[in-house]
Amino acid sequence: MNNILLDSLPIWITAQAQKTSNRGISASNLQLLGIQKLRELILELAVRGKLVPQDPNDEPASELLKRIKAEYKHLSKEGKIKKSKALPNISEDEFPYDLPKGWEYVRLNDLGEWGAGATPNRGNSEYYGGNIPWFKSGELVGDYISESEEFVTELALTKSSLRYNKAGDVLIAMYGATIGKTSILKIPATTNQAVCACTPFSDIYNVFLLTLLKAYKNRFISMGAGGAQPNISREKIIATVIALPPLAEQHRIVAKVDELMALCDELEKEQTNSNSAHETLVEVLLSTLTDAKNSDGFKSAWQRIARCFDTLFITEHSIDKLKQTILQLAVMGKLVPQNPNDKPASELLKKIAAEKARLVKEGKIKKQAALPEFTEEEKPFELPTGWEWVRLSQIGELARGKSKHRPRNDNSLYQNGIYPMIQTGDVAKADKFIGTYTALYNEKGLNQSRLWPKGTMCITIAANIADTSILGFDACFPDSIVGLIVSNEIGDARYFDYFIRTAKNRLTDYAPSTAQKNINLGILESVQIPLPPLNELNQIVFKVDELFALCDSLKDGIKKAQEIQNLLAEEIVKKVVK
Repeated sequence: MNNILLDSLPIWITAQAQKTSNRGISASNLQLLGIQKLRELILELAVRGKLVPQDPNDEPASELLKRIKAEYKHLSKEGKIKKSKALPNISEDEFPYDLPKGWEYVRLNDLGEWGAGATPNRGNSEYYGGNIPWFKSGELVGDYISESEEFVTELALTKSSLRYNKAGDVLIAMYGATIGKTSILKIPATTNQAVCACTPFSDIYNVFLLTLLKAYKNRFISMGAGGAQPNISREKIIATVIALPPLAEQHRIVAKVDELMALCDELEKEQTNSNSAHETLVEVLLSTLTDAKNSDGFKSAWQRIARCFDTLFITEHSIDKLKQTILQLAVMGKLVPQNPNDKPASELLKKIAAEKARLVKEGKIKKQAALPEFTEEEKPFELPTGWEWVRLSQIGELARGKSKHRPRNDNSLYQNGIYPMIQTGDVAKADKFIGTYTALYNEKGLNQSRLWPKGTMCITIAANIADTSILGFDACFPDSIVGLIVSNEIGDARYFDYFIRTAKNRLTDYAPSTAQKNINLGILESVQIPLPPLNELNQIVFKVDELFALCDSLKDGIKKAQEIQNLLAEEIVKKVVK
């Protein structure tokens, strides 16, 4: 059995998944799924009797059960434990698998005295602040616990239904997200009602019981499924059927589990360090592209990356870093070559200014206040020939949205609605273009808002700060979003979307230190943008789209390979525990 585990290590190590829905996978949010599955498999094998060999010289579990019954009768007769309600005999259809020799099927109730905790009346101050530890289910954070957040008094112990647990008792959480969490008490203590405790009988090794409960965690979670607040009960726990090994084998199992879990810890540490080192290498090498001072430096940096491309870009996170670098190179004028025959950006600016003056005269847009000239300190890098630094508000109309009402706050705005209204979340989850909306306005809703045309660049200034994307349809949006309608002389807002994505962290630095961070229209109006000649701008957009399509293809391949690794890990589990 150990050979199967060890021979499969490459699969356990490489099977990974993302913990959260963040864009991209980094070492900080990477879940080593294979190693997690390996831990679960070790526990499952342990409680099935497949982790260590059986010893024919061991006293069988049947003898243990005789002594346990005698101990139970003795303790209940002396009044030291309550006599428990008899549970039905175990039927054959409750046998989950064939028993190893010397093992016996029992219910968890047969292993010790089980009891749930309680919460003394919070309104009585005399119940709290004493010297008796009182644990809540969320505090079951390790194999052994000894420090509680709260303490109760002797009065609470005598006046409420608290159970005073002994050092060595095994705890299991029963409510909500904590179902199945387990710990062993290192000190005498009480718990709240979300925790059930077991005082094992003499012939039950408490660490084996802890191991057993860990192995059954997913079963307990499934028992609690179905309600708004999932939970299990003491009754469900004590009725659970388990396989009981001889006492000597209980100790051998725990020793082997400890040994293999220590191996998992080392594998996890090594893999996490490897992932972090890989991320650092990718970031350092990509930065040499953006930091290159001339064409020779850029060429040399790219050659270094090209030589090890197949080993660098092997994770979703590394591909996302590559895409971010592509955007950075694009707005620095390093992605496509400059053409000396292109009309410079200064000519484009003259045409944009003339267009804006005409629109102001026609009353279609408001006249813009004069913006300060650029200082040398404001310019983050040197521009290629023919490029110009401009303010974001110079290249089109920049204004906040007007939709004030959220859906359902005023239903009269949405009945029979036909005009899409987006929110900041629609911008945040968009990739190239915004394709979702939160609600549909009717004419009344439209009258208190504004319909922005397809192609408008949207920038969030609250909630999801400085997220950007392009409207894929005409839509309204609230004042937590700023819209940019680029000049007709440019036509396509995607280049400016690309730039804001490269400068997002710098934009959020302007956010006030408030509970709800935000940036404002004034900050965006003054943001400086590197503007290329129009012909080069269009080439940049085309090249970014082309390279992003290649990156997405690489990412899809990585996802498929990862899915295969994860399936292999699942199949090995099925093969071993069948």
